[in-house]
Amino acid sequence: MIVYPDLAGQGVLITGGASGIGAAIAEAFAAQGCKVAVLDRDAAAGAMLAARHGVKVYSCDVTDIAALRATMAQAVAQIGIVRVLINNVANDARHTLDAITPEGFDDSVAVNLRPHIFAAQAAAPFMRAEGGGAIITLGSNAAALGLAGYPLYVAAKAAIAGLTKALARELGPGGIRVNAVAPGWVKTARQEKLWVTPQAEADLMQSQSLKRWILPADIAAGVVFLASDAAAMITGQTLTIDGGRS
Repeated sequence: MIVYPDLAGQGVLITGGASGIGAAIAEAFAAQGCKVAVLDRDAAAGAMLAARHGVKVYSCDVTDIAALRATMAQAVAQIGIVRVLINNVANDARHTLDAITPEGFDDSVAVNLRPHIFAAQAAAPFMRAEGGGAIITLGSNAAALGLAGYPLYVAAKAAIAGLTKALARELGPGGIRVNAVAPGWVKTARQEKLWVTPQAEADLMQSQSLKRWILPADIAAGVVFLASDAAAMITGQTLTIDGGRS
């Protein structure tokens, strides 16, 4: 593990961090000596994460913006100033264009884009007051590849790249860096349960330059780097971690 001394003692807030990639990110920051707060509606997974790594977990449905704001304020009050925000929450449920309804569109945006904007809005004032911070949002290589099977998800992830550029410009004068990480297909328990098949795995290995599964820890390593002073002059960028697939 690479140690970034500047991260020790820093407050880190992660949305959707109780399982999968988010949990790996929480674990990685905890290993750096950070004070980590996770917002997630999965209370059982959150309790397991807290028991393993001592992070604070707050039960919160981040699609409810009032609850998101209130819970972020509660977390800041308990762990101190948060200098790092990780917008991780997402839902990659499969769907086709023909199946999209206005309600489904709203539901997808509500989890895949809207919380990222309002979490950044809530975090920016206290980061600015402290002289800076880092906001890192999880995108996806699906936007670059134009993958079929979930057009609303792909559209939201494409929007993350634009949002990252825009917020980097707006928040940069306050010392706040804004970047994104775009994972490829990461082997999580959810992916294994729902979509990993022998054929899908064979197709993935053929399309990736590096011939192994991407693991949650691979994504967490990139996120921690971008949050650290090692990335002090990196902002407005998207770091793709997909084994050379895109």
